[in-house]
Amino acid sequence: MEITAVESFPIKLPLDSPVSFSNRTLTFRDHAITYVRTADGLEGVGYSLGYEGAPLIAEAVESVLKPLLLGEDPRDTERLWHEMYDGTVQIGRNGVVLRAISTVDIALWDLKGKAAGEPLHKLLGGYAERVPSYASGGYYRDEKGHEALRGEMRRYLEEGHDAVKMKIGRLSAAEEADRVAAVRDEIGDGRTLLLDANGVWSSTTEAVRNCRAFEPYDPYFIEEPVMIDRVETMAEVNDALDYPVATGELEGTRHDFARLADTGAATILQPDVTVCGGITEWLKIANHASTYDIPIAPHYNWNIHASLLGAIENGLWVEYFYRDMDVKAFDDVVAEPVRPGDDGTIELPDRPGHGVSLDTDALAEFEWT
Repeated sequence: MEITAVESFPIKLPLDSPVSFSNRTLTFRDHAITYVRTADGLEGVGYSLGYEGAPLIAEAVESVLKPLLLGEDPRDTERLWHEMYDGTVQIGRNGVVLRAISTVDIALWDLKGKAAGEPLHKLLGGYAERVPSYASGGYYRDEKGHEALRGEMRRYLEEGHDAVKMKIGRLSAAEEADRVAAVRDEIGDGRTLLLDANGVWSSTTEAVRNCRAFEPYDPYFIEEPVMIDRVETMAEVNDALDYPVATGELEGTRHDFARLADTGAATILQPDVTVCGGITEWLKIANHASTYDIPIAPHYNWNIHASLLGAIENGLWVEYFYRDMDVKAFDDVVAEPVRPGDDGTIELPDRPGHGVSLDTDALAEFEWT
């Protein structure tokens, strides 16, 4: 097999109304899409959320990575990953370039699966046929009070979920405690409540003070209580609370995740395959974590993370967003998006490759030019 073409471009998906978390308000979601094609007519696709940087990610693929890939065998994922990573280490390592590598590596594994005629989770080991998911939401909107928040969580329970996640940290500690109390009251004591602060608090003292206000409501974890680069601070928070810290959605390679584990900064790791370097690196992160019995609960991108969770022994949950809640819009361009069943689990696609086919008409409609 030989790579004959690499194409990458950004898309921009508008949201019907602005949506906020602790420290940011969004009006659209953007992604970089990458295709890798071979001489024998196979095609693999990868992608990454851009956080308004999708054009930069696509440009990095086209101008920096593409020359390294043309003429190569797409099945050589380990070698090609190192050539891309080592060849850009002076300008990369994390951020835009690593996301660009992620899109390519995902496309290469898609090609490997298609060439082998195997779905991704089987190609990687086949640990499970269905994986559990949690319903992620609880975002802020100007008109959204406690009753609307309760209604959102009720909807998730009606869909079959027994684990839900809500955003926190935009309001005062007392106001946030009231929101968490309302959600716990709505879902009852027998279900799992997850919290996500998106790195809003600036110190150990501030984070611990806020997070202890939530302890009476029995959260399962607190995600990103402080900014991700403050690893020692996050470790202090993790040590001070009666419930664990989860993090990793913006982290890079296995080395970053090893530091989180070694310092005690996180009890649950959340690698995003579109951020950390693709499937090649995601597997190294997950398998290293299994050595220490650290569970993996990946961030976003349920269509591909479901298959990855189905290939490892230490998978915890897939994060799932309902499209009609209008906070994540990527399913608008997915031809056959996965969806949880009435028990909250996701059945893994059995199509060759990672199973995430994109709608070419929708991509054309939303291409960011």
